Amino acid sequence: MKTSFLFILVLTLLFDLSYAKQPADSTRPTSEQNQKFDPARDAKKDIQAAISKAQKSHKRILLDVGGEWCIWCHRLDSLFLQNKDLAEYLNKHYVVVKINVSKENMNKEILSKYPKVAGYPHLFVLDRNGKLLHSQDTGELEHPKNYPIKGHDKKKVFNFLRKWAK
Repeated sequence: MKTSFLFILVLTLLFDLSYAKQPADSTRPTSEQNQKFDPARDAKKDIQAAISKAQKSHKRILLDVGGEWCIWCHRLDSLFLQNKDLAEYLNKHYVVVKINVSKENMNKEILSKYPKVAGYPHLFVLDRNGKLLHSQDTGELEHPKNYPIKGHDKKKVFNFLRKWAK
């Protein structure tokens, strides 16, 4: 068990380091999808800024709730990094806000306005005015349990994004 945990930790760190060294290009998600879960960020201000941006661009808002400690959060981020079409669709239809949940900052006040989160990552879809439209347990977007690769299913994630885009 410890060996598996260390292996996953090392892979996660190597992925973060290798990604940081790569040059930016148009196939990469925008900085919104690329940002990390930061305990120092003010989630309330970030959501207000997203509402302003969404109103101007006529996009929906996607709140991505999780933390840097969360392997499944990294797996979801990796899905967008590895699939240009998925990342482009997300960028075209959503303003993304990452909301940190960690021992440093649980963001309890802002998250108390939304349905209870059972696991991470968790996604909330808001309209351009900040009204909650949907609460999504991302466990439902994962590959089946017997699938050889652990992670989120591209088709399921795409269908979710399409359903809630407008």
